[in-house]
Amino acid sequence: MAVASAIVSQSDESSKPESRRGPLHRAHESRNAVFAPFGGWEMPIQYGGGGVVAEHGAVRDSVGIFDVSHLGKATVAGPGAAEFVNTCLSNDLRRISAGRAQYTLCCTEDGGVVDDLIAYLVGDDEVFLVPNAANTAEVVRLLSRAAPDGVTVTGQHEHFGVLAVQGPRSADVLRALGLPADLDYMAFVDARWRDTTVRVCRTGYTGEHGYELVPTWSDTPALWEALSVEVAAVGGRVCGLGARDTLRTEMGYALHGHELSTEISPLQGSASWAVGWKKDVFWGRDALFAEKKTGPARRLRGLRALGRGVPRADMTVRDGDGAAVGRTTSGTFSPTLKTGIALALLDTAAGVELGAEVVVDVRGRPLPCEVVAPPFVESHVR
Repeated sequence: MAVASAIVSQSDESSKPESRRGPLHRAHESRNAVFAPFGGWEMPIQYGGGGVVAEHGAVRDSVGIFDVSHLGKATVAGPGAAEFVNTCLSNDLRRISAGRAQYTLCCTEDGGVVDDLIAYLVGDDEVFLVPNAANTAEVVRLLSRAAPDGVTVTGQHEHFGVLAVQGPRSADVLRALGLPADLDYMAFVDARWRDTTVRVCRTGYTGEHGYELVPTWSDTPALWEALSVEVAAVGGRVCGLGARDTLRTEMGYALHGHELSTEISPLQGSASWAVGWKKDVFWGRDALFAEKKTGPARRLRGLRALGRGVPRADMTVRDGDGAAVGRTTSGTFSPTLKTGIALALLDTAAGVELGAEVVVDVRGRPLPCEVVAPPFVESHVR
């Protein structure tokens, strides 16, 4: 249960006694899921009959489906809604057109990150947002406070489910259900399925070709069961958050609270590509420009273990002389590479270069690691 323990530690909500349940809780119980609190929700970490490594492998080799209905949902609507959102969030919505999605950041005025989220541009007057579960209320609050007259910000956390279909056979699964699969990366379309509407998005968090489906909350169980049948038919698996975490770590994708936070800026967390540097206005702009000018005090790097052992989050990283040069932000065993990997914030002043050897203090035992640039494995998202 090491992976499950690591997932639990990544949630700021894990110490709270009561967790919310999504629309598929009974379905997960029927598959002997192991549950843990995450982002304020009781979520499946892995399922009986395989576990994290088998679920991870299914996504890399065939297809896996994830219930990520805990993710937040919100709609910003009204005259000029897209323009309003563009003055708040970091990325530039002018780079995309209606029917496309964009990774973006909700920053503090001092350059920290309240949340990283996906913005779906429905049109000039509507933007659909998918924030992280634990941060949804704050994102909605901040946008509501700033919204001009005529623009509404509506939290819809339990209005919609989210099901991720990820892996090289994901398109086959969608086609088997009559859902559109021939979409460009980050494009989305609203499609009909069994007399209901499902938003089909060419997005994901695994590094594989994949989709995220957004049905209504009440329609989520039926869609999950239909997907499960087609996934099994091509040798895939239902997957929990344990595999989702190992998959995203292999890709070097940020998890809020670890690689990005109110204390970790986009420049430090390797997310500066999600900043619209040519925009005149967005939250945190002045602070981020100042940090860009001086250079960040630390930068996110990958660590690949050179010996036996698995680095975990919040472990000290030392150089060859034993001096502390940073801390890990995430760490796991890579089922693909069959070795330990980690993401770490390393002090810029320490001058640790890519290819250098460092040591991670794994509970008092030194684990030599090579400093690398993520991703650890090849991306297949396009």
